[in-house]
Amino acid sequence: MTKYTLTVTCQSRRGIVAAIAGFLAENGCNISDSAQFDDAETGRFFMRVSFVNETGCGLAALRKSFAPVAESLDLTAAFHDENEKMKVVIMVSRFGHCLNDLLYRWRIGALAVDIVAVISNHMDYQKVVVNHDIPFHCIRVTKDNKPQAEAEQMRIVRDTGAELVVLARYMQVLSDEMCQAMSGHIINIHHSFLPSFKGANPYKQAFERGVKLIGATSHYVTTDLDEGPIIEQDTIRVSHAQSPEDYVSLGRDVESQVLARAIHAHIHRRVFLNENKTIVFPASPGSYASERMG
Repeated sequence: MTKYTLTVTCQSRRGIVAAIAGFLAENGCNISDSAQFDDAETGRFFMRVSFVNETGCGLAALRKSFAPVAESLDLTAAFHDENEKMKVVIMVSRFGHCLNDLLYRWRIGALAVDIVAVISNHMDYQKVVVNHDIPFHCIRVTKDNKPQAEAEQMRIVRDTGAELVVLARYMQVLSDEMCQAMSGHIINIHHSFLPSFKGANPYKQAFERGVKLIGATSHYVTTDLDEGPIIEQDTIRVSHAQSPEDYVSLGRDVESQVLARAIHAHIHRRVFLNENKTIVFPASPGSYASERMG
């Protein structure tokens, strides 16, 4: 039996959960995982339901049957086949720790995505990417050719059918036009020292100031640099006994883990935009293993 996911966003009102559960039951669907959140501050309601259909009903039929329910409750709803892997484009510059981590997770089946291309403004990781049988595109970016470079990047995204772009330490600022065109579909990762330690060598600056926590933040990209809705964060403790090089090494580990978790949540439709923040439903204990292995 095929497993599906239904995601719902709407203004909060009574009867939404009952209407959705009733529709699924009437159409031969058995719910395996459900999460919902009613935000009193924004007045928005969010819901994610995983289910199997025991009658062989396909996505097209479910969408058509659900349309009157969605219209009556003014829902923004989407059905997804959980066996279909999301197509992803990864962008990277000269720091390869996040790229290598994602490639490893993808190779062992721990990250259920279809990496359709890797784009870089340098040639450093061409061999690594090509050895994984993934198309590699080197697109140099300068002050003079930035519009043309981004146009080529967007062409690759369109031609591959990618639904998500991952900035795996891609060290170029995206234009407002690209951010808007891919709103909610670009994920970035950076250290959490901002705005305290900007510019070059943030870990050296942190070491010199005796920082005791190193962290990373993964978020959706917006026109406000490094200020998009946060998806995932984490920290690790450091001490005076460690060196600046230790800070860098530990920081890279945290960045890799945080980015992978953010992507995992996104591809499994667990992240909902809620104005300037996100609602992130955790994977249930019973569903994490099957999600993790695709």
